Amino acid sequence: MKETINGLSVFLEGNSNNKSIIFVHGFPYDHTMWQAVVDELSENYFCVTYDIRGLGESPAGNGQFTMESFVDDLEAIIIKLKLDKPVLCGLSMGGYISFRTLERIPDKFSAAILCDTRSEADNNEGKLKRAAAIKRINTEGLAPFVRDFVTTCFGNDFKKNNKDIFEMIIEKSSDFDPVGVKGCLLAMLSRTDTTANLGKINIPTLIICGEQDALTPPHLMKEIFHKIKKAEFVEIPNAGHMTPIEKPGDVASAIKNFLLKAFK
Repeated sequence: MKETINGLSVFLEGNSNNKSIIFVHGFPYDHTMWQAVVDELSENYFCVTYDIRGLGESPAGNGQFTMESFVDDLEAIIIKLKLDKPVLCGLSMGGYISFRTLERIPDKFSAAILCDTRSEADNNEGKLKRAAAIKRINTEGLAPFVRDFVTTCFGNDFKKNNKDIFEMIIEKSSDFDPVGVKGCLLAMLSRTDTTANLGKINIPTLIICGEQDALTPPHLMKEIFHKIKKAEFVEIPNAGHMTPIEKPGDVASAIKNFLLKAFK
């Protein structure tokens, strides 16, 4: 079922009486990156996915996004749907949103799942890369940037064995509003560092990372794992940065096992 909340496209699957999980997707993708995982979880959990502002079916508006406005959007969805302490699950940019959300409104969640992401803000080199990406989109259009960026997100096994799916993903992201994509780059470039808050996270937390993740490799995500009190770490074999697409069965199994322990 689809709803519009705060101008965003929100998608609901499963029984609303079950424990809820809200999934926050990565950049430059949309809610469908979670679909195969949701298919495995929706029988026992109420799964909420949505398109971050400016991506997928959610309009870009003026493209003046901040990480704070993304957290505002997430909070608005939780309030509108009356979700009672949902599980928060974010990947990559969705992880950035999740880290800041857990810093701002920690009492609204019962558990967290953080996939292929990092808590640090961009350093100067990272900021310059984001700025160069915006310039490239302005001068060359969106498609060349998307192809190069998405290529770095996936492990070699997936790109070799799933060429048609990989090309479909690139094509879909290339059709997004460039204003929205640039707005997301601005939000990531200007985000705050949430590393100091990791030690304050006091809910069960699952850290998931792809073995072949070139953007947030396992050794970096293990640093997050060691800083969160009630955390566990799962490495997904033969997967890059986009674990829910590359190995959805492994990711779903890890989430199921984690939630069974967290709420036993």
